[in-house]
Amino acid sequence: MQPAPQYYADYLELDKILEAQHPVSFKEPYTPAHDEMLFIIIHQAYELWFKQIMHEVESVIGIMQQPAINDNSPELQTAVHRLNRVNTIMRVLVHQMDIMETMTPMDFLDFRDLLRPASGFQSWQFKVLEARLGLRFEERHGQAYYTSMLKPEYTKIVKDSEQLPNLLELMNSWLERMPFFADTALWQDFDTSFTESKGNLHPFWQEYRHRLIQSLADAESANLKYFEKVVGFEPQENSRQLSPAASRAALFIMLYRGYPMLQQPFQLINCVLELDEQLSTWRYRHMNMVHRMIGHRIGTGGSTGKDYLKGAADKHYIFKEFAQLTSFLIERRRLPALGQNMAGRLGFAG
Repeated sequence: MQPAPQYYADYLELDKILEAQHPVSFKEPYTPAHDEMLFIIIHQAYELWFKQIMHEVESVIGIMQQPAINDNSPELQTAVHRLNRVNTIMRVLVHQMDIMETMTPMDFLDFRDLLRPASGFQSWQFKVLEARLGLRFEERHGQAYYTSMLKPEYTKIVKDSEQLPNLLELMNSWLERMPFFADTALWQDFDTSFTESKGNLHPFWQEYRHRLIQSLADAESANLKYFEKVVGFEPQENSRQLSPAASRAALFIMLYRGYPMLQQPFQLINCVLELDEQLSTWRYRHMNMVHRMIGHRIGTGGSTGKDYLKGAADKHYIFKEFAQLTSFLIERRRLPALGQNMAGRLGFAG
């Protein structure tokens, strides 16, 4: 059966898209504000890109929800590829601010008061995206009012999304399943130099702790205490979302990412770190634009404007616990040498 002919305008439903801009200032009895058209199209483009980002993120979550993932399989490569696409889109969203900033504060004032209470603060798609990535309610800035301006149906969508397994939780589970230290045969030829053990962790982590101590400056003694809590030498704070086992696996991947078996897992971790960076860049760019446009006035949706955006930008680092692991990296020349058994396993040999 031959597919029906597709025509460009019909396939893209351009009649709907191109007729979806209705500037309020163009209606009676107002004076048309030229830049309101730009303002609408920019925000519509943002929402379309948010939809595409969610499409990619949901597919990655679907991959990570599987009970077992081959870390050198096409599936993990697909997850990395799609998160890289998300990061590319985020860079576009940051640069899109350049177009918005061709509008001057006086241009914005021509129609700003006509927008109330509409506001980018009401973007339910972005709130869902944050939740699906792993931003928990208790870590949100402005908890008391972050859904207060949404319609009830959108509030429900946001709240429901917070109850679903998110990407950060699924990455924690994936890392906990890493088999690096479960097979004792892989570590029979691992040499250690530490003389005094601490806790009951694997000899590799005893050795790594010993070498980390040697690499720290006198002013970095707090790093050792933090390391011991994060990887499980000491009790960990309940507020952390990466468990000690997941933290150890992620740190091991960062340290030995040159081995073929660890390259895809490292790329996945690196993707979420870059995503956090891109989201942060976008938030700060948004904050600075708002400051430039309205100073310290409140937002059209009733938020505190620049102050709210700064609070969110400072607080909403979703994958910060991965970034914190870099505090424990040591120079390559200090890394414990893996025995032939483990090196062979990570290098597809033996």
